[in-house]
Amino acid sequence: MGQEKFNILSFTGKMKTLHLSWMAFFITFVVWFNAAPLMLAIKDSMGLTTEEVKTLLILNVALTIPARVIIGMLTDKYGPRIVYSTLLAVCSIPCFMFALATTFEQLAIARFMMGLIGAGFVVGIRIVSEWFPANELGTAEGIYGGWGNFGSAAAAFTLPTVALLFGGEDGWRYAIAITGLMSLLFSVVYYFNVTDTPKGATYFRPKKGGAMEVTSKGDFYLLLFMKLPMYLTLGLLAWKLLQVSMFTETTTHAIYIGLAVLYVLDCWKTYQVNSDIFVNDVPEIERYKFKQVAVLNVLYFSTFGSELAVISMLPLFFAETFGLGMAEAGMVAASYAFMNLMSRPGGGWISDRFGRKKTLLILTAGLAVGYYAMSQITATWSLPLAIATAMACSFFVQAGEGAVFAAVPMIKRRLTGQIAGMTGAYGNVGAVFYLTLYSIVSTQMFFYAIAITAVIGFMALFLMEEPKGHIAEVDEDGKVTLINVS
Repeated sequence: MGQEKFNILSFTGKMKTLHLSWMAFFITFVVWFNAAPLMLAIKDSMGLTTEEVKTLLILNVALTIPARVIIGMLTDKYGPRIVYSTLLAVCSIPCFMFALATTFEQLAIARFMMGLIGAGFVVGIRIVSEWFPANELGTAEGIYGGWGNFGSAAAAFTLPTVALLFGGEDGWRYAIAITGLMSLLFSVVYYFNVTDTPKGATYFRPKKGGAMEVTSKGDFYLLLFMKLPMYLTLGLLAWKLLQVSMFTETTTHAIYIGLAVLYVLDCWKTYQVNSDIFVNDVPEIERYKFKQVAVLNVLYFSTFGSELAVISMLPLFFAETFGLGMAEAGMVAASYAFMNLMSRPGGGWISDRFGRKKTLLILTAGLAVGYYAMSQITATWSLPLAIATAMACSFFVQAGEGAVFAAVPMIKRRLTGQIAGMTGAYGNVGAVFYLTLYSIVSTQMFFYAIAITAVIGFMALFLMEEPKGHIAEVDEDGKVTLINVS
């Protein structure tokens, strides 16, 4: 695995796996954010209110919270090839549903279901970590995440034009249906062209399924605490849907009770998986520190969470602030996501060269400053200056994401899917939090709030430890393998 050169122009071996994986992730992002650049047309065609549009934006990222955790577990158990292929095929269905919707309720259900495709990210994180050595992993994960995330920019650039080509009130429907077809076709391509690991390598699976393994009592309680925001965010979503009269008070209260019951069951399942740690000490060679995961969760809340929120609202923000048309606003807003091509791989590459903690400290500080600058944008600004500010902020956001996921596979290889799932889910917790905030405060306050959470992430980083040396993994036969993380 380590002998093959890192050649971005190659399409064999580990590079073929990387290219096919970022393409799969690229398509998930095109599908996931296919409505954002078309929202003005959808709003006019369907007669939606501004409140209903903002509700659709929140729904789009809600299901991804539990989905990323569940898909992470399925990936660790069944392998990335089967899970990614199935996900791409299944998620074409809500895409077609959205394209054919005739009421706000139908749009809302399809958009909620569409959030499932956002879980695809964690699958690629695991397969890339299987194929690349530690000294290339940050760069490889950055390319996977950054070039895949660029799907949102590609959607913003192309889908309004596709909609205009088909023309009429239904142009947006054709544009969205085409993205569903792309997802369905690529599921077949991915299934027949990748393997979970290089030939002869072991695919390490969790010892027990159903919940994340931890290796100390303190980590067990910290894991239960870190699960709470995911449930609270889904409760926040239910409250938001009550405000737009999609849910009755009775339904909302039933959801609150259901979420509370699910949290208790989740805690019980986590205890069952980890009950041994209350009786026996985990051997030193098999331990890892869950606080590492917790810090990365907080950082991904403010990096990826803010990216999802901002790419959802930016076309509308630029249209209203600078009086742009749908296609113009989509292309201008795409400048924010456009930075993914270089900045996220750049964040991973810098981490590989200079250390993960130092890189994250610098990028998180830049993130806070960047969002403060965006909070100052008004109609008095020149459009080029506003675009430049968005792109500068975006660099720190996406390079920060790359640096976070340069660290994720270094914690515990056999749990990479689950760790990536939880960290990825925190990105969506952030997105729902920020978008809900966006629906009730001014745009300036929305950007201020992101800057404040970035400062909190910066402080949390001082609890993080730089991965060094080796991590030990034990296969199903009890054989110990040492994996280099330096």
